[in-house]
Order: sequence, then structure tokens, then C-alpha cells
Amino acid sequence: MQAENILAKNISAAGRKSSYDAACKRLLANKIILAWIMKSCLIEYKDCDVKEIAECYIEGEPQISSITVNPDESSNTEQITGMSTEDATIAEGTITYDIRFFATFLSSINQIRLFINLEAQNDFYPGYPIIKRGLYYCSRMISSQYGTEFSSSQYDKIKKVYSIWICMNPPENRRNTITRYSIHEENIVGNVHEIPQNYDLLSAIIICLSDSEQEADGGVLKLLEVLLSPTREAAEKKQILQNDFHIEMTRKLEKEVSIMCNLSKGIEEIGLREGKKEGILFSIQSLMETMNFTMEEAMNALKIPKTEQEQYTKKLKQK
Repeated sequence: MQAENILAKNISAAGRKSSYDAACKRLLANKIILAWIMKSCLIEYKDCDVKEIAECYIEGEPQISSITVNPDESSNTEQITGMSTEDATIAEGTITYDIRFFATFLSSINQIRLFINLEAQNDFYPGYPIIKRGLYYCSRMISSQYGTEFSSSQYDKIKKVYSIWICMNPPENRRNTITRYSIHEENIVGNVHEIPQNYDLLSAIIICLSDSEQEADGGVLKLLEVLLSPTREAAEKKQILQNDFHIEMTRKLEKEVSIMCNLSKGIEEIGLREGKKEGILFSIQSLMETMNFTMEEAMNALKIPKTEQEQYTKKLKQK
């Protein structure tokens, strides 16, 4: 007997609310989705099979915006669930990554380990260039390795990092583009060559989707447009992902693990029946229960203005 797997359930749960931060992270954190992104954007995996990447190269159990780690102190599941996403330092403060995980690949010399961060961005113009934030995240992922991956003079042990940004509402001239920003060697005087692994330590990648169902021709841009579309129905998403990208939507029922409740449907039904505020209260509670968010984290994920959060806090405490 078969039932929908975690990805299919997450698609149903997200519904047309897939641009919500929490739902979006859940969809993107699936290993097969990450594998498609890695094959399309990371040079280390361009010749690998997507299934091979998902099953063999995505390492450990990363986390989705929840576990705290302080770098100043020093399984192969379908959904990534365990590497620390909060990076705190005394001098530089705290940043929280949407998704962060390890991956490995075999070079011609040895096995290499990568640090990969994935961010979902709704606002392409948040008041600063997105690429600068991406490069800052890369820098933090490198500096956070001190005391864990390397120490003192062991700079040869620094691992390469990637920060990948998926922009869902880019300007028209950016739609359906993937751009990589990396370190390259340039000879100013003379002609010498260092091996790339000694300087190719960080890359920031900007993936800009389209807001049209017709623009993306195929590949990872089409996959992400379908997955994160706020207008496509869940059934249509599953059909396209399975037929066009060979992403399975079922697994053995006895192995199924339920992660998300039907958040979108609940919001819509309660919102229609009892009004907008009750729908929002329900969504806050759902995020707190299914994702272990604090009340404040849930309200921030739903983009509730700070000026309105106090009224919902009071109502939830009264329940």
C-alpha cells in the first residue's frame, strides 16, 4: 500500500500559500529538490545524476531555521532536518539561515566537503543589494568553521561555501536567470596559476524565477516556478513534478512520517467561516505546533506587522 510522501504532503499543505516563509522552506528542504538545485547551479555536481546527488552526496541531517549554535564555543532522510541554522558570534551578532546543510563530492584528488546555504527571498529590493547579503552569508559560513573545521594555522582545512538565493518576485529584466558570483584568478603581472581549491572558497548564486507559468522553458527554473507558484493547484504541481522531473510523489505507507498539517486549507476555511483574525490566529498556532516556532517566530513568518502582533499575542494567551 502506498501513500503520498513528505514532499507531496508538503505541497498539499502549502497549497497556494507556498510563498509563505515557513511553507516555502519546507518545500525547498526536500533532498530531491535540493539535488536539482545543486546539479543546475553548483559546478561540482553538473555531471552527476539528480538521484545520485540526493541519495549519496547530501550529508547528515540539516535544519530549517530552528537550532541555535555559538561558534565562539566551540542519515539519509527524505527531508533534511538537523544542521544548525543560527550563526551567533559575540562580535558580529546573530544571523539565521533559512536552510543550511553539508554535501560531499569526489574530486580527482580526494573527497571534498561543502557548506551550502539556501535562502528564499520574496523582496528583491529589501533596501540593499541581495548579492551583498549573499556574500556576507558566505563569509560568515567560512569564519564559523574556525574551531570546528580548522584552527590556528590549519587554513588548508577551510571548506568551500555556497549561498544560494531564490528570488520569487524579481524585476522583469532578472526573470528566469541564474547568476553565480565567485572568486577567480587574474594575472596582473606575469603568468602563474594556483590550484583552484586554494582560492575558490565561496560562491553566491542568485536564482530569479518568473511570475508567469509560461515563461520558464524547463530545468530547475521551471521546477522551482511550479513548486513555489502561488496560483497553481497542488494536484497540478504534483503531476508536473512527477511527469516532467521524475520526482516521486509516493512512498511506502508504513514508512511515512507526517510533518506538516494542512495549514493553507485551515487558514482559508477558518478565515472564511470566522473572519480574517481567527484565520491568522489559527495559522500562528499551526506554525507553533507543526514547526516548533515561538509565537513571535510564527508571526514573523506570516509577515504580521510588529504593530499588530501584540493583539494576537493577547488573544492567543487568552485561549
